[in-house]
Amino acid sequence: MGLFSFLKGQFIEVIEWLDESANSGTMVYRFPVYDNAIKMGAKLIVRESQAAVFVNEGQIADVYGPGTYTLSTQNMPLLTALKSWPHAFNSPFKADVYFVSTTNFTNLKWGTTNPVILRDTEFGAIRLRGFGNYAFRVKEPALFLKELFGTRSDFTTEQISGHLKSILVTGISDLIGESRIPVMDLASSYEELSAQAMERLQPHFESMGLFLSLLLIENLSLPPEVEQMIDRKSSMNIAGNLDQYMKYQTAEAIREAANNPDSGAAGTGAGLGAGMAMAQMMGQMMNRPAEPGLTANGGGPAAAGNDPGAGSPKRFCSECGSPLAENAKFCSGCGTKV
Repeated sequence: MGLFSFLKGQFIEVIEWLDESANSGTMVYRFPVYDNAIKMGAKLIVRESQAAVFVNEGQIADVYGPGTYTLSTQNMPLLTALKSWPHAFNSPFKADVYFVSTTNFTNLKWGTTNPVILRDTEFGAIRLRGFGNYAFRVKEPALFLKELFGTRSDFTTEQISGHLKSILVTGISDLIGESRIPVMDLASSYEELSAQAMERLQPHFESMGLFLSLLLIENLSLPPEVEQMIDRKSSMNIAGNLDQYMKYQTAEAIREAANNPDSGAAGTGAGLGAGMAMAQMMGQMMNRPAEPGLTANGGGPAAAGNDPGAGSPKRFCSECGSPLAENAKFCSGCGTKV
């Protein structure tokens, strides 16, 4: 290899980044210039969802969006000024070139490391856990490099996810606490809370050169003991009026006992217990004050056998319940001796 060919090989003529692993989460890639010099007039290829940033001795200079550029002093104004190049400078130069991915990084997870203590109007102080996912992209490449990147050779979403999750959890916890939404209504407010959280957290992301493109609250969960309390409350609400519920249960027990006369001692005991409960209930009902317009035997003034003007009620047959004549010795309905 001749000297001319060797020197020519030391000059970089094409600067580009082929991100072959689309799911790698790489946000920044440093082009390997090292000791090689960039040839003035070299081609810079910036693909869609990319930005190229030239850095001179740690100071950010020119930023390029998608397109193909032929490097010259005309399209590198900041770098030309920093290096104090004369007009139409054509010699090779050295500079750091960083490619920043501006694509949308999706399906990133956030979640509370420890429970967040909140105050609820119904349950008092409770501990709440939450999780969901979010997406973001680089909005201002130069600002992002300045605030977060430093001097690394590359940068991935894993290196920033912990910092972003802390910002998200803090903002969402603060929002839920201020909203004062009852715990029982949180599940119906996920969409509204997500939108409000995005609006609140956007300035924090923009201060780092980022844009929060999506934030979803998938679940806000309670401790097991609080969930059990909610289950008990739901069961009581389903039962409804406990008085009516107990009457229904007693009637069902008596019906079952009547339908199973051969159920043995256990069945007899159950039936007896249910019967006693019903008897007690019936006794309580009988001891209630009579409603106006009702007679002692439950009938109204027009009921058969009731004479409002009589001093005492008529007799009735103990077998069929038919009214008896004043001096009758046999029931006219069933013939039973009285």
